[in-house]
Amino acid sequence: MMKRRVVVTGMGAVSPYGVGVAPLWQGLRAGRSAIAPLRHPEAARVRMKVAAQLPEGIDLASMLSESMLPLLDRCSQFVVIASNEAVRQSGLDVRANGDRIGAIIGTGIGGVTSHDEQSKRLYGEGAERMHPLTIVRTMVNAPASHVSMAHGLRGPVFSVSSACASANHAVAQAMAAIRSGAADVMLTGGTEACLTFGLLKAWDAMRVIADDTCRPFSANRRGLVLGEGAAVFVLEEMEHAKARGATILAELAGAGMSADAGDIVAPSADGAALAITRALQDAELQASDIDYINAHGTGTMANDATETRAIHLALGAHAQSIPVTSTKSMHGHALGAAGALELAATIAALDDQFVPPTANYEQVDPACDLDIVPNVGRPAKIRAALSNSFAFGGLNAVLAVRQA
Repeated sequence: MMKRRVVVTGMGAVSPYGVGVAPLWQGLRAGRSAIAPLRHPEAARVRMKVAAQLPEGIDLASMLSESMLPLLDRCSQFVVIASNEAVRQSGLDVRANGDRIGAIIGTGIGGVTSHDEQSKRLYGEGAERMHPLTIVRTMVNAPASHVSMAHGLRGPVFSVSSACASANHAVAQAMAAIRSGAADVMLTGGTEACLTFGLLKAWDAMRVIADDTCRPFSANRRGLVLGEGAAVFVLEEMEHAKARGATILAELAGAGMSADAGDIVAPSADGAALAITRALQDAELQASDIDYINAHGTGTMANDATETRAIHLALGAHAQSIPVTSTKSMHGHALGAAGALELAATIAALDDQFVPPTANYEQVDPACDLDIVPNVGRPAKIRAALSNSFAFGGLNAVLAVRQA
């Protein structure tokens, strides 16, 4: 039986560049970092000094229905808004086809904003009662459920949580649902709103946070910078999309997943390489077909050197001729949403035939001996590309996209 091919017909985003894929791509293409001084009421009590946050003045509430708003944690607000954009771009009447459409959304932490707020009331202020909607705001499946309800989707709907690989795992599972025939269309992606006081203090304690900015693959990198946001994609079976005359943005050609089965935080080159290799095999691509890699590239000493080794292991001699960038240098590390923002950037690069840069790059690191595109992007012929996500827990997910 011929494998059902899966294409992308819509994208939406909420990011530190604002609402929409267009401002996200314009910022990344220009090499303009959205990392700025941390804006938080408790900023003076954390060591973290910078973050990639939504621009000030964005009124998310105005983009959501009044009846839905009380039920939504910030991470659910992000994903519903992003899903609205993706559905609009797809041109698909999702409500008329809801029985054959589902939603799989990745999030590393879920409704932690609501959890933090209610914990402060309970433990810090001695409140006797918590908000009656606390459970439905904080449950990890809430973002997927709200996307389903917002668009009338009655197909497979659930959440995926695998730390920083959550979005890529969600996209891979959505692709599998279409390939299997369980659905014809899936909304998928990732969302995260992780800049709460409790999590800022927790990340401080890990001592992997940069105190100035994010410099992936640069010899003087000092750690990661947290971000927030969401991106959502409309995935569609190719013949279904063609039959309705949809504009196809890219083909989601394959996915590769693996587990290191090693350390809970230290990355493994072998585990990451296995996910890359499996993505190529699933997409029926050769190493020489890959013209761009959007790297996981967190900006920590261990991650970037390990990812470099993994790329060499999986792609062999061709590795050094592939342009590699980490867009986390600009939109920050949005944990469970990171892969979604990066997939949006990868598809935009494919469409624009332009490789975005790794911002803030200053010094060559011999341990990162790849074609790291420093500070200024470049035009390039991109036939196929990879987007890497490697998570705490040793969980790896790599997506392969190509021109349709």
